[in-house]
Amino acid sequence: MGSLTQLKLPVIDISVKNLNSTSSSWITKCSDVIRALEEYGCFIAMYDGVSHELHDAIFFASQDLFDLPTEVKVQNTSHTPSHGYVGQEPVVPLYEGLGIENATTAEGVERFTKLMWPSGNQTFCGSALMFAKAVAELDQTVMKMVAKSYGIEEHYKSLLGSTTYLLRFIKYLSPRDKKRNLGIVPHTDKSFMSILHQREVKGLEIKTKDGEWIEVDPSPGSFIVMAGDACMAWTNGRIESPCHRVMMQGNEERFSLGLFTFIRDLEIQIPRELVNEDHPLQFKAFDNYKYIHYYYTDEGKRSKCPIKSYCGI
Repeated sequence: MGSLTQLKLPVIDISVKNLNSTSSSWITKCSDVIRALEEYGCFIAMYDGVSHELHDAIFFASQDLFDLPTEVKVQNTSHTPSHGYVGQEPVVPLYEGLGIENATTAEGVERFTKLMWPSGNQTFCGSALMFAKAVAELDQTVMKMVAKSYGIEEHYKSLLGSTTYLLRFIKYLSPRDKKRNLGIVPHTDKSFMSILHQREVKGLEIKTKDGEWIEVDPSPGSFIVMAGDACMAWTNGRIESPCHRVMMQGNEERFSLGLFTFIRDLEIQIPRELVNEDHPLQFKAFDNYKYIHYYYTDEGKRSKCPIKSYCGI
């Protein structure tokens, strides 16, 4: 299983009230973010854009959603693999997840809500849209910091116009025993960026570059900001997407939320500024959604590093 280390992920305060992109503390924060992403592929952000009330409301909405009958939940389908309902899978029997595509738009959230609750559910709809928008702001702040640090602001601006968000509601059943059970298999995300928000119950583990597993504590107000494979290619391998898994133990169910960023209808080009003698070009331009489909082919599943086998040089 790999041993758990006492290492802790870097914690960076990205509070809206303290952020001013013209201040010197902004520059310091940018370098903290880059250092964490280059070393671990992720970090813990303390973020005040989601109030305690919204935190409670979104997890209440999540329970409401998972309480629906399975025949309702399976209607959450998508053309993109793993964007819709996933559950009752023999490989990960404890896992269940649903996804709202275009989650920062009223249309996207309303379409999903109508599918689950044909007679409407204003509370769910309002909480989901508000949460997705608040977390998308955190994503964009972090990406501005990355772009600033690497001197590629113009490149990021072009991606921003093609950014779309998937909000996933995730539930893990309790294994009801003392042993550690696999909640989700070790994987890297196929997204550009992922932001995870957990409630109370531990389980998420991140693998370091030297093969140790770090357990992530779900403290209130904390969000795990994680690079996806698309970000790894875009930064020409400077930031690597971290391998992570969920291990379940004991008799508590675990709820978490993930906001996943994808780049739609735009070929992602690797910025010239990130290619030099020390960092020769590692990836060709690629399409984020075609890459997701590739990952679910036999070749993609077999690959040790799917993004490299898809568009690596």
